[in-house]
Amino acid sequence: MAHLENFRLKVFRAVAEHLNFRKAAEQLFLTQPAVTLQIKALENDLGVRLFDRAGGKITFTQQGSVLLGYADKLASLASEAERELGCSAGSVSGDLALGASTTIAQYVLPRLIGAFQSEYPKIQFSLQSSNTSEVVRCLLDGKVALGLIEGPARERGVRTEPFMEDELVLITPASFDSDRLAPGQFLATSLIMREQGSGSRRVVELALEKAGFKLKAFKKVMELDSTEAIKSAVEAGLGVGFVSRWAIAKELELGTLNVAEVTGVRAARHFTLISRTGPEPQGPAGALRTFALGRARILSQLPRKPLRAGSSSR
Repeated sequence: MAHLENFRLKVFRAVAEHLNFRKAAEQLFLTQPAVTLQIKALENDLGVRLFDRAGGKITFTQQGSVLLGYADKLASLASEAERELGCSAGSVSGDLALGASTTIAQYVLPRLIGAFQSEYPKIQFSLQSSNTSEVVRCLLDGKVALGLIEGPARERGVRTEPFMEDELVLITPASFDSDRLAPGQFLATSLIMREQGSGSRRVVELALEKAGFKLKAFKKVMELDSTEAIKSAVEAGLGVGFVSRWAIAKELELGTLNVAEVTGVRAARHFTLISRTGPEPQGPAGALRTFALGRARILSQLPRKPLRAGSSSR
């Protein structure tokens, strides 16, 4: 699907519209650091500053105001060219049955679909949400055309393509006053885990095993069936647990949870797009696949650092 507008200019126009990097990131289905990276790269290419950032506010520089006028004209010309060529995103229509594992469905998919539908408004979605193993089964049974999962899919007949990096971070209650746990402190906690069959659980198990921690060595291990349940349990002081960094932005901002590190433990993964093997998906499924993988190329440029409590946002 042709998209003629320069992506950095598209990011620039989104920041210019909101004068807020976080809101621009939500509109484009990017992380805030990805938006910052694109703006810095554009400023470096042009050799000018486009925004002033002072006192928690973002304003245009003179050069930024000038560029916005030309960026709007270029976007209009790109859309006109796409229409004349008959390759505009809006020409793709139809129904798309999508499967998504729990964390993606709750925290990532709303932003993805919102950004996608702004470019593909004629596509209608139906969604099945479950854990990773169930989403893979739905794909193989023909119930969904694409799946977005958190864990590995090793079944035959499944094509896997990473589309976004994620990290499972260790959350602690707000009353917990340390951002680093010694191994002995970690083992003395009650560890709250997702249920068997969850992609998140498998990533955590592998990370703990690699760092030399065995589940039976913990003071207590509790299993819960959702990220929200884990967050609530940790907030209530019942233990500590690993959740996706995408799931805790509000809690960190409100100060109801903290993030801690344990030496040697890093539970990193990629969210993965899955489809059946054979010809690449076409139509609505092909459009979403191209869109998601295109965003992944931007996200892959970011430094791989865990999200910390108390991090500031522009």
